[in-house]
Amino acid sequence: MKKFSVGALAVSTTLLSPLAAHAQTEVQFWHAFTGRLGELVAAQVEDFNASQDNYTVVQSHKGNYSETLNAGIAAFRAGEQPQILMVFEVGTATMMAASGATRPVHEVMAAGAVKGYYTSTDGDMLSLPFNASTPVLWVNRNAFEAAGVDPDTDLSTWQNVGETLTALQAGGSTCPLVTAWQSWIHLENFSAYHDVPFATMDNGFAGLDTELSVNGPAQVAHLTAMGEWAADGKFIYTGRRNEGGANFRAGECALFTESSAGYAGIKAEAKFDFDVRPLPYWEGVGSAPQNTIIGGASLWVMEGHEADEYKGAGEFLSFLSSSDVQAQWHQDTGYLPITAEASAATKASGFYEANVGTEVAVIQMTANAPTANS
Repeated sequence: MKKFSVGALAVSTTLLSPLAAHAQTEVQFWHAFTGRLGELVAAQVEDFNASQDNYTVVQSHKGNYSETLNAGIAAFRAGEQPQILMVFEVGTATMMAASGATRPVHEVMAAGAVKGYYTSTDGDMLSLPFNASTPVLWVNRNAFEAAGVDPDTDLSTWQNVGETLTALQAGGSTCPLVTAWQSWIHLENFSAYHDVPFATMDNGFAGLDTELSVNGPAQVAHLTAMGEWAADGKFIYTGRRNEGGANFRAGECALFTESSAGYAGIKAEAKFDFDVRPLPYWEGVGSAPQNTIIGGASLWVMEGHEADEYKGAGEFLSFLSSSDVQAQWHQDTGYLPITAEASAATKASGFYEANVGTEVAVIQMTANAPTANS
């Protein structure tokens, strides 16, 4: 009986060893995407998992951007952090200051297959700018036509937008303008676009003793105009985050200032013809138009994991940053392509010509040489 047990154990060990040798390493990826963006991320994870046999990425939605960051912080304190955490740009300083909580992406990528790609770039990356966006102006062409206003009217300046809001309201529009992310679009990006400071100390880059400068003449004038439009019923306030997106996608509003990444949801849900236009600027204010700046989020790698898990994380980040994946992601979502190759591939494919306005975000980000504020 004893000899049989030993023999059986030996046989079972032999049979199981190949399976153990090929066990896949699990990589947890926490993100903040729902709706169409959530579907697209899930598809990317599925494609990566199907492309190789060594790693399994498990994607999990952890709430909105703020909630996802908080979930990551709480998990790290409990020793249950994921390998990869999506953090919105507002949380970047928090992650940079979290000594011992994160592992720089350039170190993780250097351990993977894309070492040459990442060491060819300038600087050491702390996180991967996976979903970077910039604000643009969305136009509901059908709403313009219903109000008797030419949908091709010049909306490049806020002066023109103001006149257009009056015409839309006179034509029966009950929501001429709605917005998302007021502070990001109408203060932070507004300041960069007009080349006026958003904060002291080189907008916060020169030190921690930074003070906001959002009460400058340009910002006050812009918010005053928006307040007047709100009082007149030309600008409809729906909330401080992206609540207005539902109103625009439902066809209720004529104009919408929102992230370029609104493209995914608008394309999927809108039952009307729409345009993507550059963010308006006030003619004669500052040195506008300069460049807008990015928002969105980046992917951070958390400390406290095994070497094979970091290798898997590096391989997944490599997959996400590959030219084909990035080009498709940019085309599906409106997020900016993070590689020049993906941008060139998108242009060469004829996507911008077939989808007029989808190149606006890229052009708007790179229109001018950077200034002290943009």
